[in-house]
Amino acid sequence: MLTTVPHDVLKEERSDGSMLLKSRVPADPMVRNTGEWLTKWAAATPSRVFIAERAGAGWREESYASVLQQVGRVAEALLARGLTSETPIVALSGTGVDHGVLALAAQYIGVPLVPLAEQYSLIPEAHDRLIDAIEMVRPKMAFTAHAGKFAKALGLDAMDGIEIIASDISGAPGAATAFADLLKGDASVDLAAAHAAVGPDTLAKIMLTSGSTSKPKGVLTTHKMICVNQAQMSAAMPFLAERPPLILDWLPWNHTFGGTHNFNMMLANGGSLYLDDGRPTKQDFGRTLENLRVVASTLSMNVPVHFAMLLDAVRKDAELKRKYFENLDMIFYAAASLPKEIWDGLEQAAVEIRGEKPLMISSWGMTETAPASIQVHEHVGRAGAIGVPLPDVDVKLLPLEENRFELRVAGPNVMPGYFNAPEKTAESFDEDGFLITGDAVKLRDPHDINAGLVFDGRTSEDFKLLSGTWVRAATLRVSLLGLLDGLVHDLVVVGQDKSEVGILIFPLPDALGGETEDGALIAPDLASVIAARLADANRTSGSSMRIARGLLMAEPPSVKDAEITPKGSLNPRKILSRRARLSVRLYDNDDPATFRM
Repeated sequence: MLTTVPHDVLKEERSDGSMLLKSRVPADPMVRNTGEWLTKWAAATPSRVFIAERAGAGWREESYASVLQQVGRVAEALLARGLTSETPIVALSGTGVDHGVLALAAQYIGVPLVPLAEQYSLIPEAHDRLIDAIEMVRPKMAFTAHAGKFAKALGLDAMDGIEIIASDISGAPGAATAFADLLKGDASVDLAAAHAAVGPDTLAKIMLTSGSTSKPKGVLTTHKMICVNQAQMSAAMPFLAERPPLILDWLPWNHTFGGTHNFNMMLANGGSLYLDDGRPTKQDFGRTLENLRVVASTLSMNVPVHFAMLLDAVRKDAELKRKYFENLDMIFYAAASLPKEIWDGLEQAAVEIRGEKPLMISSWGMTETAPASIQVHEHVGRAGAIGVPLPDVDVKLLPLEENRFELRVAGPNVMPGYFNAPEKTAESFDEDGFLITGDAVKLRDPHDINAGLVFDGRTSEDFKLLSGTWVRAATLRVSLLGLLDGLVHDLVVVGQDKSEVGILIFPLPDALGGETEDGALIAPDLASVIAARLADANRTSGSSMRIARGLLMAEPPSVKDAEITPKGSLNPRKILSRRARLSVRLYDNDDPATFRM
């Protein structure tokens, strides 16, 4: 059984109806910078694999000692080129060993890295987003694994004057430097002095957030934020130090879940990070299953759709089930809640193999909080809870209505601000210094604060019907996606100042059919199946949860027009703005594309 720390929360109720929550659990000591972790484990466990990626039929595995050596040489090369805290490096391609080495080398000497979503470069319609990012941070260097694959992006005028570094330079549209050249190092620089100058307040990364109504913001992510957040989590989950963790992970590094949380959890605890070149999609999940048959993780940290697909696979493959669960200590899900049937199925399968249930937990965090601020760290028995404040995190709950609160947080893991955006920074904090998150939560048990919090949507996405009834759009969307699994890719809940709730629906590609008409899809058969799926739920739901009408979108969400965020999720505000005409048609009973439930 894992060593866990029970939830232990101090609650202060204020006269204005708000509450302050704080953990009584003390945080673990914090290292000065991320380089201290790498140096520690290279000395203590030099041959242990730190990072690995697929290479042909096998794996390229790099040990802690090897990574430290490569980091030192690359850091020397960066210093010799004159890179400093004022000359960021942008990473265009996704996860990879060379990308990881470059990131740690930059952090080792105080040069900020800016990991960008791959689609910015690979989808021509999204090049405007890439140009925005380049113009924002003005990098001196850009990295990609494959110059030929990223040739169109590398050939943009915005890339002029930026040194291109590539693991594979073949196909580059112009001059490019092989990553192998950086690995030659440069003994003329003073690497030790540069590293000694890197402290807690040194900038480690600039992480771009999703721009819902404007261009993305750059979150200033310091070494302190990263290092203290791992100390907070290790205090709440001491089992991380009991044996070195190992994960197989596909999550992109431009997103804080994969790039800050998971990457640094392995580094901080002397663990091993195997990079999964599969994805939880119909086309790519087979590759993930191949990798799972080889890599026996101790921690499984992923999004709910991955666990749903995994459960289906292990139910059909006894050997895969054994391989996946035999060493598994913890299942961690984030980005959305885990459906009860998936939770129960995973627990049952784990008991069959291990004889006990794994620790199954979730968390709440933002790019701005590096990321974990609230986390489950004891057995809770069901999905939905996001937990309690981590050590040294202060949580403020402002009442919205009965047992519903606006969430604000403060702590050493919270960002100092946004890159070159003092006004946006000032707007993001309240008078007490708490970060205004825009999220809403509930108390899981109003009579027991240690039962933790439950996520209850974005306050900015909620709206009122004409009746004055609040609709929790984010929460309702998750429920609807479960009911319409296999039919829709995603959907947007609408109904502001209307008498009933409607949905704009993006069907799955293989569910498409029917007639396209001015941006809408007229597909009576598909509409009938969707209405039938929702009929039972509608009969037992109040007005705030009852779906009255729907409209099928003929055009998928547009990356170019920012209808999809860098995290791959829908941007409801952009969709409703760009497709305002379709929102009007949804409430036109005479429109042939609109269907009633």
